[in-house]
Amino acid sequence: MTTITVTVNGVRHTSEVEPRLLLVHYLREHLNLTGTHIGCDTSQCGACVVHVNGVSVKSCTMLAVQCDGAEITTIEGLAQDGKLHPLQEGFWEKHGLQCGFCTPGMIMAAADLLKRNPNPTEEEIRHGLEGNLCRCTGYENIVRAVRYAAEKMAAMQAAD
Repeated sequence: MTTITVTVNGVRHTSEVEPRLLLVHYLREHLNLTGTHIGCDTSQCGACVVHVNGVSVKSCTMLAVQCDGAEITTIEGLAQDGKLHPLQEGFWEKHGLQCGFCTPGMIMAAADLLKRNPNPTEEEIRHGLEGNLCRCTGYENIVRAVRYAAEKMAAMQAAD
């Protein structure tokens, strides 16, 4: 067993973990943060995307011990003060949710995309989400949801 300390969604956790424990299993089974989904266990689908130190990663390909000392954000940590993040709102408003299984990973990947490129084109959104699969094939609405969020975030920034 190895002791790790991580800050997840602003809360510090110290845990004893097996060195081979994947981050996705740590989040779901040790911290009960089940918003991060396990889709394929091979890093193909992107359902498990979270942010580690501000960068999106597929948590099914990262060991929990690699995150010792890291700041991790999951889908549960995206909403602030009871208000949905513009991406969460966009997925709701533009019907990007589909069955919802891929949604947490899509939103976390899109959040990373919008952080790096606040005004992406449709092509840039599609490229930015290439590592995430929607089994419902709802990509049109997902792209609209990301555009919605980009526009809302730009309007919010202009109002500040």
